[in-house]
Amino acid sequence: MTLHPQARAALDRMVEGNPPPIHTLSVEEARAAHMATMWMSAPGEPVANVEDLVAPGSGGDLRVRVYTPAGRGPWPILVYFHGGGWVVGNLQTVDALCRTLASRTPCVVVSVDYPLAPEHPFPAALDACYAAAAWAEAGAQELGGAEAGGGRPRVAVGGDSAGGNLAAAVALMARARGGPTISHQLLIYPVIANDFDTPSYKDNAEGFGLTRDGMKWYWDLYTSGAHEALDPRASVLREPDLSGLPPALVITAEHDVLRDEGRAYAQALSEAGVEVRALDYDGMIHGFFRMTAVLDSASQAIDEAASELRSATS
Repeated sequence: MTLHPQARAALDRMVEGNPPPIHTLSVEEARAAHMATMWMSAPGEPVANVEDLVAPGSGGDLRVRVYTPAGRGPWPILVYFHGGGWVVGNLQTVDALCRTLASRTPCVVVSVDYPLAPEHPFPAALDACYAAAAWAEAGAQELGGAEAGGGRPRVAVGGDSAGGNLAAAVALMARARGGPTISHQLLIYPVIANDFDTPSYKDNAEGFGLTRDGMKWYWDLYTSGAHEALDPRASVLREPDLSGLPPALVITAEHDVLRDEGRAYAQALSEAGVEVRALDYDGMIHGFFRMTAVLDSASQAIDEAASELRSATS
């Protein structure tokens, strides 16, 4: 399918002024450029409460932002990890999205301000995200979290792009370590493999927002050499045993370099006996999930994610 007209208009606005490619910028310049894209996100939907807290992490305290929906709880909990190639992004870049997810599901959303590369390379972000998920489960009652069978809290993990990578890897770590108990994985155009030769990388290498060179730059800043980049905790598609993982919703976009690895992971999960639903959005680009101010498909995808979370955590 051709690029959706709304996505084309958004891309045209992004390239106004001929901005330099992300991989040619310094880390600080890239972070500022990422913040400058927030015009694409509509204001988040109202929630009952938003609170910044501190959670213990493996490498020090973590900032987390907790969104509590309106109405009467207790609620399921979604621990959310923002995208940005493990290098850019923060609590603010997904603030509107987390408000909307909390409202539409409804659930308590715990957004995690994990440490970024290159200052904190692999596996610092993953270890921090795992610690945040364990903290959310342990403190579920205080957070307004509901219990599932056996008295365990109903905790899901989710994220977009690099955040989807971290969510998938946290689910693998939780299985290996016997907890926390994860009820669902929300994987939004996740980074799943260190492989730049898939058809989607070739077809969408340039001109659709996230580029092939940009992803290489992110990987190089996050990992040190092939031994780390191919570690299953980073390239989760290389994990030989995916059985026993939580059900997953995998969302991909047609014109995204990451499309094929997301599809491949959904297929691999299904073949391992994991309940999985895969949704590919025709005509869409990487990052569309949070572009609620300019793309109708963003709101539709959030509705799908909220519906899936309701079913998985009920």
